[in-house]
Amino acid sequence: MGTLLGILFLVVVAPIWIVAHYSTRWRTARMLSRDHERVLAGLYDSARRMEERMDSLERLLDVEAPGWRSKAGPWTEATP
Repeated sequence: MGTLLGILFLVVVAPIWIVAHYSTRWRTARMLSRDHERVLAGLYDSARRMEERMDSLERLLDVEAPGWRSKAGPWTEATP
């Protein structure tokens, strides 16, 4: 009887338990913690502000030094 319960446990209960355990682990691992969300939001805001500053600088350079894009190199885009 003890052997039958052991086999039943290994064949039925253990796989279900393992799948349930790791599925909850995988679900929690896919989610960002609040700290990570805050850091990511801060990085996004910093990147957005930096892009706005670069756009402003490019507009100023277009007015002050009209040929700067051709002198800057091939990696600069011509964005008015």
